Amino acid sequence: MDQIVYYFFNWTLISPHLPEIMQGFWVTLQMAVMTVILGTVLGLGLAVLRCYGWRPVNILMTLYVDVFRAIPQLVIIVLVFFALPSVGIVIEPIPATVLALSLVLSAFAEEIFWSGIAAVPTGQWEAGRSTGMGFSQTLFAIILPQAVRLAIPPLTNRAIGITKGTTLGSVIAVPELLNVSSNIQSNIANPTAFTAGAILFCLIFFPFVHLTRVLERRYAIKS
Repeated sequence: MDQIVYYFFNWTLISPHLPEIMQGFWVTLQMAVMTVILGTVLGLGLAVLRCYGWRPVNILMTLYVDVFRAIPQLVIIVLVFFALPSVGIVIEPIPATVLALSLVLSAFAEEIFWSGIAAVPTGQWEAGRSTGMGFSQTLFAIILPQAVRLAIPPLTNRAIGITKGTTLGSVIAVPELLNVSSNIQSNIANPTAFTAGAILFCLIFFPFVHLTRVLERRYAIKS
């Protein structure tokens, strides 16, 4: 038991490194929030665009979704950071990681939102059109609010899984939480830094999960 405490809960040993760990925490938190916002908004926009049924656009969108769902997140991060400069686009490590993860999340979010839209009964479309609403009015006023409710649970799970990919930013020297914890662990030869990192990861994602459950209950009451 003493060895477990010494190697995994030795707070005295890592206390001098807490400022570094907290800095990594804030970097990870900011990246996670930006990824969720950008990926969700882009995915919703793509799903809405898909509703209009423009064949050339839908073909390109299908290709986009399939590519970003199939390629590993690490590969996309590396491509964004190392390949784009060859065409004159230079992105710093943190924005590059956020952009890469947002593209991945948007691909999954588009499919999730589209499934939500498809799950709304056809009668809802007919009801909107019968009141004199146009296609866009019906979509935004009646269909999307219901589709978003249906999309919240699967989108939350996917968003959490993808935002954990912020740890992959370490390959392009992003000073995120896991990277900082790993460096500290190497310097002090004690994995307590990883314990601190794990606790902080919980602090990042537990509130997000709780907020989602609150939204689910609120939507259920209004339904």
